Amino acid sequence: MKISTKGRYALRLMLDLAVYDTGDPVRIKDIAARQEISEKYLEQIISTLNKAGYVKSVRGPQGGYHLTKAPKEYTVGMILRLTEGSLAPVACLEDGINACARQEGCATLRLWRMLNQAVGDVVDRVTLADLMEWHEEKSGNGDK
Repeated sequence: MKISTKGRYALRLMLDLAVYDTGDPVRIKDIAARQEISEKYLEQIISTLNKAGYVKSVRGPQGGYHLTKAPKEYTVGMILRLTEGSLAPVACLEDGINACARQEGCATLRLWRMLNQAVGDVVDRVTLADLMEWHEEKSGNGDK
């Protein structure tokens, strides 16, 4: 499994919104500058996050975006599944119903299920609040 730039940038965008939340909306222009990501690409990603209700837009000259919930209420899995779709390592595990004709005799299916479970366990346990904490550790005791 490989996470695309869309998924990685969505996590960075959400983390930036959480870290730089002062009560005022955060502008895409500012996120793009801090994260060194194209504004156009971030606009596409934020549109997906907005439609899903993960962020709320505020219009006007002082407009921007903010999270709709507390950072601890977002898991990495929620964000990645929204932007990436399934995180399953193989196609036969993507839809929940394995329609593969070879599944009965497939020796590797057990491995793929274990890998899928392990990935799910990690991404569904780590929250945006955890990422904020890790960010603070990396940046030196809370400096943004």
